[in-house]
Amino acid sequence: MTNTSSPISPSADLVLPGLRYWVGVVSASHVDHAIEQGIAQTCHGKAQSLNRMKPGDWLIYYSPRTDMNSGAPLQAFTAIGQVADDRVYRYKMSDTFIPYRRDMHYLPAKPVRIAGLLERLSFTKGRRSWGQAFRFGQFEITPEDFRVIADLMLETGDEGEKRLSFLSMINSYNSSGKG
Repeated sequence: MTNTSSPISPSADLVLPGLRYWVGVVSASHVDHAIEQGIAQTCHGKAQSLNRMKPGDWLIYYSPRTDMNSGAPLQAFTAIGQVADDRVYRYKMSDTFIPYRRDMHYLPAKPVRIAGLLERLSFTKGRRSWGQAFRFGQFEITPEDFRVIADLMLETGDEGEKRLSFLSMINSYNSSGKG
């Protein structure tokens, strides 16, 4: 007998009523720092975009380049995380740069290039100048777009093991009173 069931979507438990889904545009090197520190910082440290997110919302980082100014082109989704709480705060990085941040919980994920998704995402489909949406630095996406990206970022060779690990992380996070 042939198994005709479809594979379980890694993002199935992430798309829930009341949550919102965001893309933040940040160089890959800055994304690495954000993951290490468990924070989100978008739009050159402005508070407005971070204030639009609520606890439990999801953020996917898109990295046009490896480094902010002179990095190599990358054009990939590079991280996925959930907003930890309702606090947006300032953090002094230097005497002249004190950006706003908020705490995040990141999932282990692999980078996914956007080239193969251009005709699958509502904000790029059929658009010759598909990069226009990314010029805002942070923007909201549909749950369907989130699922397309998240499923690829969270996909591994051993789907069952990844799903159990993933659900364990989500359940631990939600039971901690932060979610």
